[in-house]
Amino acid sequence: MKHLPLAVPHMTEAEADEVFGWILDGEASEDEIARFLLAMTERSETAEEIAGAARALRARLIPVAAPEGAVDCCGTGGDGHHTLNVSTAVSLVVAACGVPVAKHGNRAASSKSGAADTLEALGLDMEAAGRTAEKTLAELGICFLFAKNHHPAMGRIQPIRQRLGRRTIFNLMGPLSNPAGVERQLIGIARPAYVPIYAEAKASLGTQHTFIVSGDEGLDELSLAGGNELADVAGSEFTMRRIDAGDAGLDHAPIEAIRGGDAVHNAKALEALLGGTPGPYRDAVLLNAAATLIVAGRIGDWREGAAMAAEALDSGKARDLLARWIDMAK
Repeated sequence: MKHLPLAVPHMTEAEADEVFGWILDGEASEDEIARFLLAMTERSETAEEIAGAARALRARLIPVAAPEGAVDCCGTGGDGHHTLNVSTAVSLVVAACGVPVAKHGNRAASSKSGAADTLEALGLDMEAAGRTAEKTLAELGICFLFAKNHHPAMGRIQPIRQRLGRRTIFNLMGPLSNPAGVERQLIGIARPAYVPIYAEAKASLGTQHTFIVSGDEGLDELSLAGGNELADVAGSEFTMRRIDAGDAGLDHAPIEAIRGGDAVHNAKALEALLGGTPGPYRDAVLLNAAATLIVAGRIGDWREGAAMAAEALDSGKARDLLARWIDMAK
């Protein structure tokens, strides 16, 4: 067994790759891993550590084939706001716009309902969705890459994360380790000041086009409540800018307006959204869908992206896509 350091020093990318290889391979005790993760969280992870840890996870994943131009949109979780499942809804909307979406996610680790929990409550057989992921991605343009199916090394980590009940570096590693190898992403993180650090990690790993975003209140997606930090990452470079709801022609709304609940509550809200219900949840989805459509290269303007996403909802395309996905994933 490897012994993790009692004091957690800042590591180079190569050192983080090695240490997280030990952790993922079960070469350290659960208590040591828990203490190590908390210590890193308390002192804040560096860009080099995030990139190195992600490389360790990538080296151990089970990949899937994806169409050219596939995207992912997800949040790191751990923001404590317990909102409705925005990125899950965005995935359906963007796929309904004709952009293949390789949605990477899991059950809740530190929230009330993760993407997998909500989709299951909507009637999607998660085990079958995992088995048919390549098929549904190729034929429907959407799939759910259940983390446990593609990151077997995470099996020993998930109980530790649930026991800790708070954000750790594993929240940051997941979006950087999509099994479909997507090169275009919208990633929300829970700390606005951390956006450039995370963007530096993403740039180190490389990407065609990725937005790293965080709402000013610490929301791990683009927020309607106020402003948002956005890092625009292309290749190994990134630039910073500010974005708010008005850029997409949408109204501001407080975060309480999209507060979620358990899987059943969130599933009912998503079902209503797909049925055309207006309001802040819809607007939050439109804003984040616009961002995803921009990084996908489908459109270049925020208002145009929101309008395209609205059409996917109002025409029933997103609702019908979910129905076909549930039917195929059996």
